[in-house]
Amino acid sequence: MGVSFDLFDTLVTADYPADPAAAVATELAERGVSVPDDWADAYTEVHIDAPDGAEVPLPAHVSRALASRDVAVKGNAARRAVVAAFDPTVETRPGARAAIDAARDRGHEVALCSNCSVPELVGRALVRSSLSRDDFDGIVTSVGCGWRKPAPEIFEQTAAELGVSATDLVHVGDDPRTDGGLASVGGTALLLADDRMTDGSSVSAEGPSGEPGDTHVLESLAELPDALDALPDTLDKTESGGDRLR
Repeated sequence: MGVSFDLFDTLVTADYPADPAAAVATELAERGVSVPDDWADAYTEVHIDAPDGAEVPLPAHVSRALASRDVAVKGNAARRAVVAAFDPTVETRPGARAAIDAARDRGHEVALCSNCSVPELVGRALVRSSLSRDDFDGIVTSVGCGWRKPAPEIFEQTAAELGVSATDLVHVGDDPRTDGGLASVGGTALLLADDRMTDGSSVSAEGPSGEPGDTHVLESLAELPDALDALPDTLDKTESGGDRLR
């Protein structure tokens, strides 16, 4: 069995710009880019026809938004502006380290599986937290793999990074609409309880039932060890090599 963790609002918190369009505009202007007067509208419009579930890197979106207003951008100014605009203060959430250690102590390989359209942001967030890349056997981001949770492709790649099938992946996250998508490909999602569990987007909030393809709710990361112990032995096939992909 492999265990993956969402990053933002699961393992760490980050302070994003209150007005992303304005933050990006400020950074563009500092790089000599002429920001159109209706930039707030351009930023929210769709400029790239991507397949359902595909990730559109934010620098590509910004470049197309500027082009739609006949503004040319030289070099990698759009990418540098986006990276600078999303440069957050990061705090490690209580229980994050213990949760990763709990998965490791039970013999599971551990991955990070994060939605993030901003290049470099996941790496910078880890550097600014008490965690590091070395805590994970694989790191899969939507901007890196091209697919956003809940798309099955990002979970399948995460499972492949850990050498297991998607049905033998357990994913720990905070959002039923995204992290809960693993259940659709037969894996088990463990979701941290918050207000989104009561907004109509939640799936079952029952305790662990022992069946793959389920979604279960944890009150906090502190419940993860017991949740992992409650999962059926049939999920853990990595030691025998039964469902390993490598």
